[in-house]
Amino acid sequence: MKLIVTIGGTIFVLFLLFLLSPFATVPAGHRGVLTTFGKPSEEVFSEGIHLVWPIAQSMHRVSVAIQKGEGDGDAASKDLQTVHTKIAINYHVVPGAVVSVYRDLGNEPGERIIIPSVQEAVKAVTARFTAEELISKRSQVRDEIVLALKERMARHGLVVDEFSIVNFNFSKTFNEAIEAKTTADQLKMKAERDLQRIDVEAKQKISRARAEAESLALQRAQVTPELLRLRETENQAKAIEKWDGKLPTTTGGAIPFLNLNSKQ
Repeated sequence: MKLIVTIGGTIFVLFLLFLLSPFATVPAGHRGVLTTFGKPSEEVFSEGIHLVWPIAQSMHRVSVAIQKGEGDGDAASKDLQTVHTKIAINYHVVPGAVVSVYRDLGNEPGERIIIPSVQEAVKAVTARFTAEELISKRSQVRDEIVLALKERMARHGLVVDEFSIVNFNFSKTFNEAIEAKTTADQLKMKAERDLQRIDVEAKQKISRARAEAESLALQRAQVTPELLRLRETENQAKAIEKWDGKLPTTTGGAIPFLNLNSKQ
């Protein structure tokens, strides 16, 4: 009987220790905020095991690891175009600021600060650029948004690690206008290239014609009476070389290369 009572007592004590555990654990990537009857202390508890008063005290965990957030929203550009922006952000809580994050933000920095801060920064920066500039100066737009975010988030113990603009979407009318402008620019470039090609081809033809004309002029300048007599003599010599010494059997024609004015 005593054994049963002892075992029962031991189990009861262990159960009480389980319910009234004097230990609290802060896991990796977190910091602890200790509250006494709901009031947070100013001390930041690091990772590991810590002693707490059962019932009176509780250890609350605040993540200091890098967290990811995504969001989108509409804004107006400088030229009053509606812009739908989708962004992605990585951020973390400064370890030394976990008490204020727990106390002032309810341990929900994403909902309380990140989302409204991103929306405000995107709207403010988007209004400084035209719709076309948002596309052509995307990196500058991103940098200005990050700068605006850092200033606001730093007041709450939050740090921006990475920020990227996933996409800009514009109205259907603006997209069609951009597409038409792009097509017109491409056609203009093609026309300019065609004109350049035609101009080059025309210059090549003129150069060839000039060269041919100069060649003919040179040939005409070289044709003299002496050259003509020389060519005639050369042709007669070639004809004599080919003659077999027989006179033609037909009459009525002149006998070539026969000198009849011989002395009697």
